[in-house]
Amino acid sequence: MKTKRSIEDDFSRRMVLAAGAGGVVWAGLVARLFQLQVLEREKYQAAAEDNHIKLALAPPQRGRILDRFGKPLASHRRAGRVSIVPEQTHDPAGTLAQIAALIDLPDERIEKITREITASRRRNAGFVPVIVANELTYEDFARMNVHAAEIPGIQVEMALTRSYPRGRDLAHVLGYVARASQDDLTRLSSGMVEDEAKRLEKLFRHPDMRTGRQGMERFAEEWLRGKPGFRKLVTNAHGRVIEEIPDEKFAPVPGKDLYVTIDSELQRAAIERFGDESGAAVVLDIETGDVLAMVSTPAFDPNDFVNGISGTAYAELRDNPRSPLYPRAHGGVYPPGSTFKMVVATAALESGAVKPTDRVHCNGYYHFGNRTWHCWKKGGHGSMDMHNGIKHSCDVYFYETARRTGVEQIAATARKFGFGEAWTLGMTGARGGLVPDPEWKQRVMGEPWYEGETLNFGIGQGQLGVTPLQLALMTARIANEGHSFKPKLVGLGPKSEDDGILDAPLDAEIMQRMKAGMFGVTSEGGGTAYRSGDLGLGGPRLAGKTGTAQVRRITKAERDKGVRKGVNIERELRDHALFVAYAPADDPKYAISVVVEHGEGGSSTAAPLARDILHFALKNDSRRKAVYGKTASITPAGTGEPT
Repeated sequence: MKTKRSIEDDFSRRMVLAAGAGGVVWAGLVARLFQLQVLEREKYQAAAEDNHIKLALAPPQRGRILDRFGKPLASHRRAGRVSIVPEQTHDPAGTLAQIAALIDLPDERIEKITREITASRRRNAGFVPVIVANELTYEDFARMNVHAAEIPGIQVEMALTRSYPRGRDLAHVLGYVARASQDDLTRLSSGMVEDEAKRLEKLFRHPDMRTGRQGMERFAEEWLRGKPGFRKLVTNAHGRVIEEIPDEKFAPVPGKDLYVTIDSELQRAAIERFGDESGAAVVLDIETGDVLAMVSTPAFDPNDFVNGISGTAYAELRDNPRSPLYPRAHGGVYPPGSTFKMVVATAALESGAVKPTDRVHCNGYYHFGNRTWHCWKKGGHGSMDMHNGIKHSCDVYFYETARRTGVEQIAATARKFGFGEAWTLGMTGARGGLVPDPEWKQRVMGEPWYEGETLNFGIGQGQLGVTPLQLALMTARIANEGHSFKPKLVGLGPKSEDDGILDAPLDAEIMQRMKAGMFGVTSEGGGTAYRSGDLGLGGPRLAGKTGTAQVRRITKAERDKGVRKGVNIERELRDHALFVAYAPADDPKYAISVVVEHGEGGSSTAAPLARDILHFALKNDSRRKAVYGKTASITPAGTGEPT
């Protein structure tokens, strides 16, 4: 039997053990609390924040495209938008039905969105919003905002969208942006390692991200794109965004602004002057090589492509007989007609085959072999030397001149003027046309060259094909008397490595003779464009050359009965009207080429149009100092430095 003393000793021992154990537990708790609240506070605070703060990918704002005087050609505007985050809705069909009850949402659109949501989940990209509707009206935007809290997984917001304030004016120069297709992603990620390619794909899956599809937008993609960042978003338990926390370290870097050499006001004036005609015009600064206007009309509106164009709307553009998708100025290939005669005359003088004073008698036709070639003037021009041959545009004179000179010499001289080369200048769709010669014909057609083809070559017909841009380059080289010439369309931005310089030697004295002939066309009695020589500026005149390019062969029976023209013939069978010129004639500043499709007469249709465009350019001094030449005036955010 234990004594009272032993019982008290046992109790005291147990109390000490219990107190010790309790102390150890409390010490452990205090140490753990110290570790969690002091030593590892930042770690667990960040983890806690992750439960209600999310980093959402933030695409960069695309750089603007501006004209030579800083006027926006491609910029941004804000527009209402509603989108679905797939991972935040378990019933996409039900969500779409709720949205369709509030705004107009066609069945075709619902089907497309459903496919996009399915594809997004398949790619494990359910966190990326899928756009349901863009360009919401004020009423629709307000209505969606009111009901947004009732519909899980949707976002209603004002978003920046690419905007082309000049609409159709520069469609073929600027191109357009659109959502990246798989082909776009493959092209853009070419040469990247796998991780970089995945990051790029993730960026371009974002609903705000666009890529350049054509024109300068595609050429300057990396310059304009910028670098992505993140938005720091506070969300509630349901994942809905409550607010955004500004954080500069996560901010995206905007793309750089791109300046082009175009004068947008001159461009607009030229388009208005074309009216309902189809065609192209190119205006160059003879001194700097700047492209001041690049008109292709009719055209499309690039704004229609930014958020996706419907199949029906695209089909209307594609099937339009006036071909608004066709970049005529740098991609349209036409027979140059008589505008090519200065090239033939230059080749003749360079080779020594013809002297300026050599005369050819024109009685309205030219016999060669068993065929007869006709002059445009039925009764003929009489005796012609080179100056008068250009001035009167005598076909018979140039048949004989081409025959004496030979096709190889003419082709070689044509290439000195820039024909046969595709001048991209940062645009898509450029074509080089064709400067034919015997080697080309044998290689492509398996046939020898016939001398009769040289006669057609001599008046800018046959297989010869040129672009309006090339005609303007030819005119600039004549006007500057053979000095080197480098055309450019980018004023401030990335430079095109594909574009060359026209520096093949051309004799200054020969170019002076070509200029004298062109001056005779517009300023001497009998010149084919005499009425278009006066620029209406109280003195300065232009010098130019008319051209009429046949698009069909005229039969002997039709010649005997009288060639049908004007309203008496279907539009697509009428001749193209061409005119090239420079101004002022005594101090050249501008070179221009004009092509009016099926306009019939170079002197009656194309020459007055070119005169009016040059009048505007001179009156408004389109070649005056551009803003990107004055670095102090370049202040917009996102503007880059010259390269």
